[in-house]
Amino acid sequence: MTPKPPSSDTHARDRLAGAGRGVRAAGRGAGRGARAASRGVGRGVAGATRVTGRAGRYTVHQAVRAARAEGAGDSGLSRLIGLHAINAAGDAAIAISLAGTLFFQVPTGEARGQVALFLGLTMLPFAIVAPLIGPFLDRFSHGRRWAIGSTMAIRAFLCWVLATAVATESRWLFPAALGCLVASKAYGVTRAAAVPRLLPPSLTLVKANARVSLAGVVGAAVSAPIAVLASTAGSDWSLRYAFVVFVLATIWAIRLPSRVDSSAGEGTLVLMPAVRDRRPETPGKRPKTRIPAAVAFALRANCGPRWLSGFLTMFMAFLLRDNPIDDWRPEVLLGLVIGAAGLGNTLGITLGSVLKRIDPAMTVVLALLADAVVVLIAALFYGLVPLIVLGLTAGLAQSLAKLSLDSTIQRDVPERIQASAFARSDTTLQLAWVIGGFVGIAMPLMPRLGLGIACGVLAAWAIFVFVSRPARIGTSPGGA
Repeated sequence: MTPKPPSSDTHARDRLAGAGRGVRAAGRGAGRGARAASRGVGRGVAGATRVTGRAGRYTVHQAVRAARAEGAGDSGLSRLIGLHAINAAGDAAIAISLAGTLFFQVPTGEARGQVALFLGLTMLPFAIVAPLIGPFLDRFSHGRRWAIGSTMAIRAFLCWVLATAVATESRWLFPAALGCLVASKAYGVTRAAAVPRLLPPSLTLVKANARVSLAGVVGAAVSAPIAVLASTAGSDWSLRYAFVVFVLATIWAIRLPSRVDSSAGEGTLVLMPAVRDRRPETPGKRPKTRIPAAVAFALRANCGPRWLSGFLTMFMAFLLRDNPIDDWRPEVLLGLVIGAAGLGNTLGITLGSVLKRIDPAMTVVLALLADAVVVLIAALFYGLVPLIVLGLTAGLAQSLAKLSLDSTIQRDVPERIQASAFARSDTTLQLAWVIGGFVGIAMPLMPRLGLGIACGVLAAWAIFVFVSRPARIGTSPGGA
């Protein structure tokens, strides 16, 4: 019997079956390829994670190793270095959060008035009364550790208040923000008194302060991306992140070595002419010594760069918002200027810790003159590039001038009163910053006028510093 030829339906079924087998085979191949690709991506992600983890662990290990080098780990200085890094991390988070709220969402006139009011009510009394805090704390056990911890705890509380104020647009925004600034300045004074008490024998005060400052730069650099990421969910979230950071810093501060509280064998520095106090000392009281001439000269010279820092902080914050350059956004302009100042500060710290010899008297004068010249250039050729150069120079000059002042204190002030000298010099510089901030707030928002007046103030101050200089000032680097 002759077989019947397959019908067209049979051919169709065969073609569909073949196509199905092809699709299933292709699907199996695609599945195997996808699984292979996913395994490759997984291995790549795992490899990248391992590399990142190793890099992170290596970075942390190197940072800890650097903080503990030259006896800093045994003396307890490494703990203070770590605390300063945490402090800078919290300050960076606050600055990032307030960049888009404090100055850019409130009408200029209202903002300037509120900042001036709270600056006067909080910072000036602090700057004037601060010299009395040190002797008061010396009478109590654990005074300095609790003082440092209090500056952290206050900022933790104020960060939580700020987060709520930002979310609800509360009137507590300005007082809480200025309170954070006050507590930050208070921390700077208390830390200055703590460094000499934790100084290892193999490390100079200048290098110790440079190392602490450099840790702050690293802490801010690490914290800034985290704060920016948190702020994407809202400015209040970066403030809540800062709250957590300052809570940790409070615990860290209280756990500093007990040597921070020690004042055995120390005296008190009197901010008067360079004459030793020859009056008979009262038994049981700390001996007093008047400030050496070279230290007074370096301190006066430092007031110029610090005044400029306060002036630019307030003046530029409002000027760039109301008078942006070209099509740049005010937030971006202010960030560029602040970033340039931070870079200059980092360069100054690095130079101070690397250079073998520094002439402190010459450095403080050059820093003051450099500020005056660059402010004049920025006034004459106002624009983005001159402002960035101004920020860079201001940060560099302030950093080098402060390190030179530290070197002069270490060289000319007896060891038993160096802690008092550092605390009082920092207080004086904070007062100069406050005065500069007031002038910046009160100045009309006219760039060339404001910068021109700033140049005049710096030039007049430079003349005063030069005329009032002692007949002879030592130029030994003092271990810088």
